[in-house]
Amino acid sequence: MAILPEKIDISVFLEEDVGTGDVTANLIDVETVASAAIITREPMVLCGLAWFDAVFKELSPQIIIQWQREEGEFVEANTLLCEMKGNARALLTGERTALNLLQTLSATATVSKQYAEAVAGTGCKVLDTRKTIPGLRLAQKYAVACGGGFNHRVGLYDAVLIKENHIAAAGSIEKAVKRAREQTDVTVEVEVESIEELKQAFAAKPDRVMLDNFSLDDMGLAVALNNGDIDLEASGDVSLENIRSIAETGVDYISIGALTKHIKAINLSMRVELMEKA
Repeated sequence: MAILPEKIDISVFLEEDVGTGDVTANLIDVETVASAAIITREPMVLCGLAWFDAVFKELSPQIIIQWQREEGEFVEANTLLCEMKGNARALLTGERTALNLLQTLSATATVSKQYAEAVAGTGCKVLDTRKTIPGLRLAQKYAVACGGGFNHRVGLYDAVLIKENHIAAAGSIEKAVKRAREQTDVTVEVEVESIEELKQAFAAKPDRVMLDNFSLDDMGLAVALNNGDIDLEASGDVSLENIRSIAETGVDYISIGALTKHIKAINLSMRVELMEKA
């Protein structure tokens, strides 16, 4: 279930676009109001309503936004998403920032849905990563959940992920895991690149082991060697073409950076339908 971040702050997004003021929107009479419609030009999972609304609330709290579709809903191309009415200057000023957020989060949710549907029925869960757009970490992770995926750690603070360089610096997988258990009670995960490293990780007893770029055969062997109390996560070179085969090896999770970093923004348009004096 997707849970909205406690605070949605869009000030930085507006600041980079509006700066000292919208010199083009200021050509419009200050009392003019407009009605507008947002339409998607391609199939998508709608995501980001709270961010979209926050943009216009910041610019003009009197703007009325009536959503015709719900958050997390799959819609076809040329679907009317929402209708709006309010101060024309505010609508025009907020247009690009609001659409940027909506098209990006909807793209993340749409891709996540594709991957989640590809593993349906296997019991395997699709995870995101920290490979997110700077400034949009929580928003994109929310979008992944909207699309049916699940969140890996949010940042460096809420889970331990011991990778190759950590192992080298600590001296061994065993030492790294032992130190992690002594210092924190969060989830401890170890990344391994071979069956030999996998065996070392099993002996160290982390909560989860990440199988980095394992072949399908080696993933199956990892599942067979596992005694069942350590979760297995596959990672590396995952695509829509091969994810089903990976899930069917019996791994518990598949983490995919493409959910948040290889997205193509959804094609949305805002059309002003009526302008008049207030």
